[in-house]
Amino acid sequence: MIMKKITPKFTVVTALIVLAIASRLLPHPPNFAPITGIALFAAHRFQHKDFAYILPLACLFITDLVLGLSWINIAVYSAFIGITWMGTKSQRVNAKTVLFSSVFFFLWTNLAVWFLHYPKNIEGMIQCFTLAIPFFTNTLLGDLFYTGVLFFSFSTIQKRFPLLQS
Repeated sequence: MIMKKITPKFTVVTALIVLAIASRLLPHPPNFAPITGIALFAAHRFQHKDFAYILPLACLFITDLVLGLSWINIAVYSAFIGITWMGTKSQRVNAKTVLFSSVFFFLWTNLAVWFLHYPKNIEGMIQCFTLAIPFFTNTLLGDLFYTGVLFFSFSTIQKRFPLLQS
């Protein structure tokens, strides 16, 4: 039964995502990661949207077992549920979609960081968000890079192998 669902397209998409996941474990600048690209890509390329939601969370969890888990992971994981939802609702993924996803991730996760680690006042919030700006730059660059690589690579492979069109 499960073998019926494993198509050449599924195999190629999965291989591209596995490569992106591996890059999360390699040395890289903070927050320069493939998970937003994976969430948006899966939302657009998988017919079964439940898999699109599970995939980024599974990628995070597997790599977080190596990188470490903390309370902030709840905000990070929920941010990627939101990003995947945005991906399923958008007609197409473009720079605007990626930018909106990056801003959403920045705001959502830094609200959690502020709540967990800073004084619960306007000064604490300003300090938290100010210190997070360098991470946002890396987040945005990583999101644009990995989303572009995943979509471009798949499109290129699809042109070369028409069987993947279905």
